[in-house]
Amino acid sequence: MAGSDSPLDAPSQQDRIDPDSPFIHATEFWHELDDGRIQCDVCPRECKLRVGQRGLCFVRANLDNAIVSTTYGRSSGFCVDPIEKKPLNHFFPGSSVLSFGTAGCNLSCKFCQNWDISKSRQVDTLASKATPEMIAGAAAQAGCTSVAYTYNDPVIFQEYAIDVAQACREQGLKSVAVSAGYHNAAARAQFYRYMDAANIDLKSFDEKFYWKLTGAHLAPVLDTLQHIYHDTTAWLEITTLLIPGHNDSNAELELLSRWVLEKLGPEVPLHFSAFHPDYKMMTVPATPRDTLINAREIALQQGLQNVYTGNVHHRAGDTTYCPGCGAAVIERDWYELTGWHLNSSGGCLTCGTKIAGHFDASHGHWGRKRAAVRFSE
Repeated sequence: MAGSDSPLDAPSQQDRIDPDSPFIHATEFWHELDDGRIQCDVCPRECKLRVGQRGLCFVRANLDNAIVSTTYGRSSGFCVDPIEKKPLNHFFPGSSVLSFGTAGCNLSCKFCQNWDISKSRQVDTLASKATPEMIAGAAAQAGCTSVAYTYNDPVIFQEYAIDVAQACREQGLKSVAVSAGYHNAAARAQFYRYMDAANIDLKSFDEKFYWKLTGAHLAPVLDTLQHIYHDTTAWLEITTLLIPGHNDSNAELELLSRWVLEKLGPEVPLHFSAFHPDYKMMTVPATPRDTLINAREIALQQGLQNVYTGNVHHRAGDTTYCPGCGAAVIERDWYELTGWHLNSSGGCLTCGTKIAGHFDASHGHWGRKRAAVRFSE
């Protein structure tokens, strides 16, 4: 289907597009093909659609020979989270972030941990609606430092995310993209002009893994990582979900870590997170804690400075250490900050080495709380 010239299946009645829907929004990245179809150019899938058909992501569709977004202004829910949950450990630690997403996704991960949202083809999933100005206002009222575009992938609701980001800037708020990084160059360049930070899922360092388990390719993700790091001002962190027997070999972890070191930089934070059985991989066991600890040690040995473990209780893997003297500078227990040893300019109190990232003079105090946010219809 995606990635080929064969048309998508004809839309079912459930999938039909209502041209009068208030959530229809024009998009920019598409072009006409000689055979009468329209190609969506926002991501490397480049879905080729006849009138009335939706792309694999479900939310971008051909309406009257133009690609539109069908869910602009609707979300699968809003929640105030700790920034460390994105995960971002070097972007205003301890602060709170208003998180939201839509439905659908441009990847087909068999191990998706948010499949009820990302794989949904039900409009009812989109229970909340809010304008960009409403979202920015709610985030400011809640005392958030930033807004995160997450849960599924902001690539597919790019127009909505950009408009929210612009509204956030007017309120003095930051914008955070949590994405798989499967993005075409032109659309990607436009999107990251409005992002202040990003956590990109580098799902594996193996092309066969990407194609077999996500239906996507590795190279565009590596391109996105290099674009964010070298060509934008957005702060970058990376997450790799370790799946037993699939992407957790020492050899692959060494290659992945070395690539981050050589193509990006030693200061880029790398998070190794634990898989739990879900979606179409229910028979694969959960990731052992020791696997994450081993992955962290491999990455540190390769020269990376900021390597973390996620989805397990491992205080050493939660803590930020000074690359100069090795002192613990930000101590964490899960998402709770338990020790802060940075000076007002973000330097180590012990030796003065500047810690990479974005830090206020003092840390936030949001902790491990989650708070739902609801907008009136």
